[in-house]
Amino acid sequence: MKQTPLSRRVFLQGTGAAVVLAGFPACQTVSPPAAAPAAPGPRKLAANDRPGVALIGCGGMGTGDARNAANYGHVVAVCDVDSSQAAKAAKTLAVDGKEPKIYADFREVLARDDVQVIVNGTPDHWHTLVNLGCARARKDVYGEKPLTLTVDEGRRLVDAVKKSGIVLQTGTQQRSSQRFRQACELIRNQRIGRLHTASVWLPAGLREGPFAKSAVPPELNWDYWLGQAPRVDYVKERCHRTFRFWYDYSGGTMTDWGAHHVDIACWAIGLDYPIRVESRPSTRPIAGGYDAFSDYEINYTYANGVRLNVYTTRDDTIFGGKVTPDGQRNGIRFEGTEGWIWVNRDRIVASDPDILKAPLPANAVRLYESKNHMENFFDCVRSRKAPICDVETGHRSASMCHLGAISLRTGRKLNWDGVAERFIGEYAAEANQYLQREMRAPYDYSFVA
Repeated sequence: MKQTPLSRRVFLQGTGAAVVLAGFPACQTVSPPAAAPAAPGPRKLAANDRPGVALIGCGGMGTGDARNAANYGHVVAVCDVDSSQAAKAAKTLAVDGKEPKIYADFREVLARDDVQVIVNGTPDHWHTLVNLGCARARKDVYGEKPLTLTVDEGRRLVDAVKKSGIVLQTGTQQRSSQRFRQACELIRNQRIGRLHTASVWLPAGLREGPFAKSAVPPELNWDYWLGQAPRVDYVKERCHRTFRFWYDYSGGTMTDWGAHHVDIACWAIGLDYPIRVESRPSTRPIAGGYDAFSDYEINYTYANGVRLNVYTTRDDTIFGGKVTPDGQRNGIRFEGTEGWIWVNRDRIVASDPDILKAPLPANAVRLYESKNHMENFFDCVRSRKAPICDVETGHRSASMCHLGAISLRTGRKLNWDGVAERFIGEYAAEANQYLQREMRAPYDYSFVA
């Protein structure tokens, strides 16, 4: 795997230019809007203002997020490289029979003065470029998880968001759940004694294939959908809902459900990064099929000795013969010297009911409280304060998932320098190649420069 060059061919200099990729039909041509200088800082909203909202990425999750955002603003535009998805979202988001305008190139959406907020529901490999475009256009953004495709993308995005002053909320909505916050506060306040182990259970991924190529649907711009990823023939299983099981576009359940539960485990542990990661896959991908690992165990070690274990479940069992508490397919178990807590989206239980019932003292550690993830985002759009899952938090949590995926792909026990965001020691040179990926032109960083 090659390192991503720091500079690439500039995409479409000047106005009225177009790039036609050799051998691709005209429908795959991407023509940009006219080049424009960086926008001024985000406009501060009054208490009763309803900002213009645009949805980029009109799949089920993106459309659901936009419907939620419509409680706080007006959805004026939708954008997708699949025209059928865009049309469906526009109908769903119509108000009084008026549909939002449909776009095929998200940069045209970012150029609209009446759009203050972006909902980014694109596939994972498009998250960073869209979010970077939002930063340059000074549009606040609710960005779906995982925040990035690589660790390097995350650091670039953190820097861009801080420089621009936009508000970015990562869509890890479990941080706005009272149940998860309660678990993390109890652990931070040593209600189960000294925490020594956190175990995360994730649903196993898909392990299927090989798949046959087919004709590109006429409503889909396949080249634009592929974006920075390598050019490949169209396979329907690569696109839309099952994209996350391909390493080119995501990282399997490790970066899907893992972005939620690993994020909560990190919140409870309270440290920015581990110092070591190792993994054991229990199955391997099928040649010609989904190539993200589906069944695995990953172990992280922190400087204070806490271990974070990630397991996948299939039919309520996981690699190594472990079974999730309550027979659940996902959740988190925290173990301390004086008890344990189990939490997921359905319930929270503990080794002793008093662990959950007894109130914390007045001087207890308290965590950021949000009762509604989208509402918290729009509150911060108005106040310009940091949301509960800001860009740095989203980057750190996504990086944990990327470290696990890298360990699976290298098969190595790896040491991590979280300050430098580099692997160190034995096998570092091999593992560091996975921190960034070569981006296929023209869909590199210059695409939104």
